[in-house]
Amino acid sequence: MDAKLYTHADTARGGSTPQAQSLRESVYRNLRAAVLDGEFGVRERLAETRLAARFGVSRTPVREALARLAADALIERGDGGFYVTVPNLAALKDFYELRITLELRGIARVIEDPACRHDLTVVTAELGRWYAMRERPPAPDPRFVVQDERFHTELSRASGNSALTDALVSVSERIRRVRMYDFLTEDRVRTTVTEHIEIMERVRDGRLDEGYRALHAHVGDSMTVVLERAQRAMTQMALHSDHL
Repeated sequence: MDAKLYTHADTARGGSTPQAQSLRESVYRNLRAAVLDGEFGVRERLAETRLAARFGVSRTPVREALARLAADALIERGDGGFYVTVPNLAALKDFYELRITLELRGIARVIEDPACRHDLTVVTAELGRWYAMRERPPAPDPRFVVQDERFHTELSRASGNSALTDALVSVSERIRRVRMYDFLTEDRVRTTVTEHIEIMERVRDGRLDEGYRALHAHVGDSMTVVLERAQRAMTQMALHSDHL
């Protein structure tokens, strides 16, 4: 899965040609994907000149892209320019709490409403991806977080409420730069693969109460543990930011 798959649409702005609109949108989306994928270190200034050279454009669309990313709260103005935003622990606590709520609601709505059903086509397709990963486990890599996000997004999408899924995608993007450092060891990757399969199999088989409990355990029901992991992840992010 490409991180750019989960970006939000933006309306075209008046007063310019379609070509100019397309160029601005392309620069914005490419820069947004680079930020979300952790390509910039936490202390790396997002210099307009360097970014313009990277994308082969003038500084104007880069300047506009930076302004839009600041409005998205993905970057913030600091000493002499823009830098990638890193949520503090208080903000992470709020984001994680919201993520857990959104994750569990997808299954809960199917449990509560007999008219709701999971889309088994989506469930089966996603299960196939994780079966393949179980056979050939991916190497530890911070960017494995994108695969993890896809699982949770597809599980939510299968529950049939697109608004829940859109909200989950948005929250996941906001905490990706911290969560990506939860996948630096082989055992963590293997455990994630195993737990994803167990959750999705329960959903596939209609054992929704078990699936709910398994998902709850997977995303974490202890805020203290979540914050401890976040603190470690933020430390890892600072240590590894120059190597991504």
